[in-house]
Amino acid sequence: MESMAGIDAKFLYSETPTAHMHTMKVAITDVSGMPGGFTYDGLVEVLGEHMGGLPTFRRRVVAVPLGLGHPVWVEDPDFDLARHLSRRLLPLPGGPRQLGAVIAEIASRPLSRDRPLWEMVVVEGLAGGRIAIVVKLHHALADGSAAVALLMNIVAAVGEPPGAPPGDGWHPEAIPTRSQLLRIAGRDHVARLRGLPRLAVHSIRGMRDSEVLRRHLAVKPPLPLLAPRTPLNVSLGPARTFAMTTLPLDDLKAVRRAQGTTLNDVYLAVCAGALRGYLRDHGGLPHRPLVASVPVSTDPSTTRLSGNRVDSIYVTIGTDIADPIERLRHIHAVATGAKEVRSVLGYKMLEQRAAIVPPQLYRAAVRLWSRSRLANRVPPPLNLVLSSVPGPKERIRIGPIVLEELYSVGPILEGIGLNMTAWSYEDDLTVSVLGCPESVPDPWEITELLHGALDELRAACGEIATAGTVGDHRHRT
Repeated sequence: MESMAGIDAKFLYSETPTAHMHTMKVAITDVSGMPGGFTYDGLVEVLGEHMGGLPTFRRRVVAVPLGLGHPVWVEDPDFDLARHLSRRLLPLPGGPRQLGAVIAEIASRPLSRDRPLWEMVVVEGLAGGRIAIVVKLHHALADGSAAVALLMNIVAAVGEPPGAPPGDGWHPEAIPTRSQLLRIAGRDHVARLRGLPRLAVHSIRGMRDSEVLRRHLAVKPPLPLLAPRTPLNVSLGPARTFAMTTLPLDDLKAVRRAQGTTLNDVYLAVCAGALRGYLRDHGGLPHRPLVASVPVSTDPSTTRLSGNRVDSIYVTIGTDIADPIERLRHIHAVATGAKEVRSVLGYKMLEQRAAIVPPQLYRAAVRLWSRSRLANRVPPPLNLVLSSVPGPKERIRIGPIVLEELYSVGPILEGIGLNMTAWSYEDDLTVSVLGCPESVPDPWEITELLHGALDELRAACGEIATAGTVGDHRHRT
């Protein structure tokens, strides 16, 4: 039994009937080399044998009575693997749009709180005899960095030879009583109160120093609550839309080298170019630049399997700038400044503040914001989420099984109806686009525009930016 960290609990409190706080992980897998062929029952058997070594998948949430403290994690005494697994068959022709529609449907349903917060769907019938493994994982369980480590842990477990030890064994726990939960909450409150004066001093000092720094920057990072209104920024419905594509990582690296920026800057610039075209086509390109929330990991560990160690910086992505190189340079300057400001403020401040926010107050505020539908009438706090996570550098193989493509995407939020998440995987940058029918009816329009935006950047950089390009990677599924 373990108390939930405040930042993890925040993702639980942020969930409403229309804002689902889970992430999606998709692995496109070639199983043609499996002796005897792939079987769903065989996969279920292997997962069952190794579930003892995957504690993140066994823990369930138990709420503290009356919301008097953050929930606790408990080894689920009623764990049943069958409640987390299912299978789907794609309709013909089994291409990317059919798969995207199934992923969107899976993303449209919230996870049940009466069991560990994950679900796996095996999708069969992909063109070429491949399968897709779609994992829905609540953000309270893991951020992007932890999800990469968790993926590698699963691969290692599944790849073990028959008869290998199954892990740490099974240790189910009894659901704590009301009095036990209140004692745990009381103990946690005492610890937080002791640290409150120090947190207050650090917060005031950090806000003062970061604002002084911000004022002196040539390109100032944006302040929240000042983003322009766009068709992306609406009240959410429960349904989701989803699309994915693959960009050649060598092309992005060539642009990075040519312009002396970071790889993440280039990714943001490609997204900005695509969104500039998308909003212009849909009559909603504002004169002011879009403001993106860009998640930043605060824990460099590659072995952490759960929890969130993440903060965000706010970046104007230059959608008001026509020239792609000028846009990239603006993004580089504002992102560099935003990182400096956030460093002075303290990257762990979000975690520390989240720990002291009263659960009842936060949950009530989120639900009021959702029910009021005010997102349709007031300026958004920001326009979208753009995330990039370093994934496995080598292609994952489990015996004859090859993981060809990996995709991941985080949630959308009330009034912030677009999330674009990239994972690097070997020589590719896989990009997922998540929206809802109210904000992004057809996300495939955005994935197509991503390729045009990268081509535009490569052309603007000249021949040096085209080095290393191999073929057309778009929509390989």
